[in-house]
Amino acid sequence: MKKILLSLAALVLLSAPAGFARKNGNEKTQPDVIEKIKQEGLKNSKVMDIAFHLTDVSGPRVTGSPGFMKAANWAKDQLTSYGLQNSRVEAWGEFGRGWQQEKCYLAMVEPYYTPIIALPKVWTASTPGKKGSIISDVVVVKAPDSTTFVNQYKGKLKGKIVMLFMADTMRPSFTADGERFHDTTLEKMAKAEPVLRNNADFPVGPDMARRFQRMNQQRRVSDLINAEEPALILSMNARGTDGTIFVQGGGQYTKGSKDAPASVVISSDEYLRLQRMVTAGVPVKLEAEVRTKFYDNDFRGYNVLAEIPGTDPALKDEIVMLGAHLDSWQGSTGATDNAAGSSVMMEAVRILKALNLQPRRTIRIALWSGEEQGLLGSRAWVKNNLADPATMELKPEHSKVSAYFNVDNGTGRIRGVYSQGNKGVMPIFNEWLQPFHDLGAKTVTINNTGGTDHQSFDAVGIPGFQFIQDAIEYDTRTHHTNMDNYDHLVPEDLKQASTIVATFVYNAAQRNEKLPRKDLPKPRPVGQRQF
Repeated sequence: MKKILLSLAALVLLSAPAGFARKNGNEKTQPDVIEKIKQEGLKNSKVMDIAFHLTDVSGPRVTGSPGFMKAANWAKDQLTSYGLQNSRVEAWGEFGRGWQQEKCYLAMVEPYYTPIIALPKVWTASTPGKKGSIISDVVVVKAPDSTTFVNQYKGKLKGKIVMLFMADTMRPSFTADGERFHDTTLEKMAKAEPVLRNNADFPVGPDMARRFQRMNQQRRVSDLINAEEPALILSMNARGTDGTIFVQGGGQYTKGSKDAPASVVISSDEYLRLQRMVTAGVPVKLEAEVRTKFYDNDFRGYNVLAEIPGTDPALKDEIVMLGAHLDSWQGSTGATDNAAGSSVMMEAVRILKALNLQPRRTIRIALWSGEEQGLLGSRAWVKNNLADPATMELKPEHSKVSAYFNVDNGTGRIRGVYSQGNKGVMPIFNEWLQPFHDLGAKTVTINNTGGTDHQSFDAVGIPGFQFIQDAIEYDTRTHHTNMDNYDHLVPEDLKQASTIVATFVYNAAQRNEKLPRKDLPKPRPVGQRQF
């Protein structure tokens, strides 16, 4: 009996890929390869050079804009230069109109001159006039509902610079902008228990109902302001202090939609100063010139994809995917959201090719567009190639995808991974993280996380995962702001993240089996919440 067991053990070792060492349970890793990945990723990194080209060189990357296509084509060519195959910029379906800003100038000229930092909202038009330069009085609209607006302002805003009255919410901040996860927080995440949720878990209480009501009223007032054809609309975000501007969209990108009036966001510091003077009866005039451009020559959206072909005859048709979204908003160059994630993923496959590793499964990288409008690029790709969550009719490639790994939480180093409720992967990921405990990555949590492209895969039963990352100053300073630029990236964190992603992807490609899956989701008809 002992002889038979020894023979079986020898047979298993002989059948495993060269360099594999058996560890806990059935999991195998290649310590020598992992060490090479660490050395290449930490000592010879090119991640910051990738980030430089995606940010400083390409500029803002709004989906459908010239900046996005410049970055996409550069990424495609760069992946080819690393040795990946079938690198392409691939259409995923109709997106809508492209847009970019061409000029934005705003200053107060009465009662005294001062320049004002301003950024146009995406898919909003230029200021009127032949040159687009205007000097106009400022009107502060105090209208809590549409009835008040019609009674007090209808027919009085055409050609004016308009701002909605905002409560003075600025307060001194006594907390740091940047932070990392505390060990106690990570320990709590690691010990979390699965939570089953349904609609009853999210009752709409009185406070939430009032909030929805206020939002709907404000939306109706905004629509009425747009219909008045003002020359320019000013807005602010309560978090936008100390010169930071949180800015996103303000108009419609869909084909055939009407242009929204010129609209800019300014910091709350500047906004509240103007508001105080106007409401006190001080005459205020602003000079403004906003020039924007819409692109209607191609309404399609595009993703960037490329592969490292698998080498195992039995497994090469199976796929391990890694990805991040390439698109950004327009406030800056989208460094932490999400050139960081795109750079990490490109660097991860560069590492694998630089070491001339031969994965058993095919490794596919995807850089998505339309993420900022609702995960559009990844959702469309999944629907086109894997399954439609509305029907859950599976396409042939659905059974071939082992996993999808995503990075989209800023520049912070990886501290672990969300298992997305998938108990089966937790011991596997715990083992894969062991070589990186010294780099601060050791937490595997049962918890879900949302808002990133891994959800497109999870929605159709493909194991999709987002890594746990240190926040740094993501929510406080860089996420969708004018501060989201190259200088807010942390090089050592991105090197660490690239190394861990490369290892996870390689380990997944080398396993004898695909990663464990959760039960297949039930169909969710159009109109129901998909994520």
